[in-house]
Amino acid sequence: LLKTLKSHGWSRVAIAAPTRGCGTTFSAIHLALSLARVPGSRTALLDLNLRRPGLATALELHRAGDMGGFLRGQVRPADHMLRISDRLALGLTQATEADPADLLQSDSCAAAIGDLMDRLMPDVLLCDLPPLLDHDDLAAFLPQVDGVLLVADGTQTLPDHIAACERGLNGQTKVLGVVLNQARLAGPTPIHA
Repeated sequence: LLKTLKSHGWSRVAIAAPTRGCGTTFSAIHLALSLARVPGSRTALLDLNLRRPGLATALELHRAGDMGGFLRGQVRPADHMLRISDRLALGLTQATEADPADLLQSDSCAAAIGDLMDRLMPDVLLCDLPPLLDHDDLAAFLPQVDGVLLVADGTQTLPDHIAACERGLNGQTKVLGVVLNQARLAGPTPIHA
């Protein structure tokens, strides 16, 4: 992912699944933690699933912040972001929003994301978003990202789900890859396992 982002001069990545329960938040957290280990690299992770925010709970962090206020320009990045280390900052929330798609496509949201990028200068901005086929939040937020990382669940995601996501994103942004969660080993156990 880093190689692809650097080769194109990209830095903003949306992480979403076709449907609920695929492990988007789990994947976003572990990707952010992995990227934060890269020397000289800075990562910011935002919980933009304003329907069912989960990063703060998953990370057991009680300082959740006000994502709605941040995206409306009412809260400065310095007051909203939680710096975990020199290489990782988190934008958390536990509050839901009444109409998240409208907020995510607003001018104030674009300005807030731009301000965050200017002030924190992360090499990678990861944005955890709701399921693509269930809501239009990701579609509303697409102008703010360079590409989308899809998260599929090996026990519930169908090829048709991935194809529908790719069709929906075609011509709007790049699909940077597909992360497969809950994969099951089929057949005999390999000797090296």
